[in-house]
Formats: sequence, C-alpha cells, structure tokens
Amino acid sequence: MKEVRYFYVPDAAEQTELPQDEAIHALRVLRLKEDDEIFLMDGRGVFYHAQVSMANSKHCYYRLLSALPQEPTWHGRIHLAIAPTKNIDRMEWLAEKATEVGFDELSFLDCQFSERRQLRQDRIEKIVVAAMKQSRKAWLPKVNDMVSFRDFVLSPREGRKFIAHCYDPSSFPDDARFERKDLFSELTQPAILHEDVTILVGPEGDFSIGEVEQAVENGFQPVTLGQSRLRTETAGLAAVMMAQLAKAVRITN
Repeated sequence: MKEVRYFYVPDAAEQTELPQDEAIHALRVLRLKEDDEIFLMDGRGVFYHAQVSMANSKHCYYRLLSALPQEPTWHGRIHLAIAPTKNIDRMEWLAEKATEVGFDELSFLDCQFSERRQLRQDRIEKIVVAAMKQSRKAWLPKVNDMVSFRDFVLSPREGRKFIAHCYDPSSFPDDARFERKDLFSELTQPAILHEDVTILVGPEGDFSIGEVEQAVENGFQPVTLGQSRLRTETAGLAAVMMAQLAKAVRITN
C-alpha cells in the first residue's frame, strides 16, 4: 500500500493545480503521475481527497474527490509570544516542534534583553508549513513578524494572558497581581477551558523587571513553568505542551 501524500494548498477547493514548490516535490521527488491519489490540506481545517489529473515536468494538476472537514483537537486558541534566541536554529526548532504538538499563533518579541532583533518570517513560515504537513494538522499556525514588547502587551487580546519569568517575588511590589502561579494549574481550571490563551516567554536574560511590571499592569498573570530553569526555546515548547495537555479535546467512546 502506497504511503498517503499530503500537500499544502491554500484555497484548495478553488484551485486545480499544486503550488510550484509542492508540484516540484510531487513530480521530482515523489514521482507522482496521472491517477495517483493525494491529500490536500488548506490550513484552515479541511483536508481534501484528490487525484492527479495531469502531470508534466513543471505542473501537477488535480481533481477533487471529496472534502474532509476536520474537528478541532483542542479548545480555544493557543498563542505563544517569545523573544528569539541569538542562534536562530533554536527558534526554527521551536517553531517546528510547537507545530507538531499543536498551537495557533507564534509571535516574536523584541525585548530589553533580546539578543536578536530581526529574523526571517518567511523562513519560519516554511518550517511551520512543513511541520503541519508532517504531523497532519488541519490548521496552519499563524506566524507574526517581530514586534516590540511594549506594543505586544498593549494590544487588546481575548482570553487569558500569562507572562513566564524567573524573578524572586521580592523583586516586585507587595501586590497580589505579581504573585507567580503555576501555569499548568492555571490552564487546567475548568472555567478557562474554552478561552484563548496567550503566553509570553522572555529572552535568555529573562524579561526586565520593568517589562514584567508593564505586562502585569496590562492584565498578564505572572506564571512559572516549573522548578527547573529552562532555555528560551525549551520554555516556549513547555508552555505550548502545557496548554495542549490542558485544552485537548478528550476522546470518549
């Protein structure tokens, strides 16, 4: 039995041809030919069973056989906002693994202690698309360009908002809003199961005291990711995994 082949085709229901990069992979690597069956994913929750209708050296056309709408596998939206590391390979690894685990949106923060102020959004997007296909996710996570920490926390957002940091409580005013809670415990509260969640993870030097204070003033709950001190990309993946475990749709017989 042939392995099922998945291709990312935005607006797949309105198109009849694979995008150029997907066509090259289909024709030159997989050597697909007329009448071979394939599956398309539009990144918006629908898979399509299709068949190659015509293939030549540069183009791969298809005809749809059926649409296969998918059900969400977690409640609400999971948004990770993270300060990218100096070594961009670690952010690319995070984007790939977080997509495999499952989340909805990835933002990059320019923080006071950031070691990287720029990145190639298009490269991250390609990695996310590849991970979506490999893990057969029905929804493509949105990848946002770099934004300043201030602009991000001041932007209105739905649902619960968290900021993970490693500072001792004595670093902040004696105010209940600055009390760090356990992220997983917060996420598993039944009252927020269907809410969107946004989680901030700082650079390797952590957020500044001022940034944490600004986030709290704008409705972000300080949280801890556990007792271990984690690298930035590990912290980001841990946060996504906690959100997935807390918000996953349970399958019952």
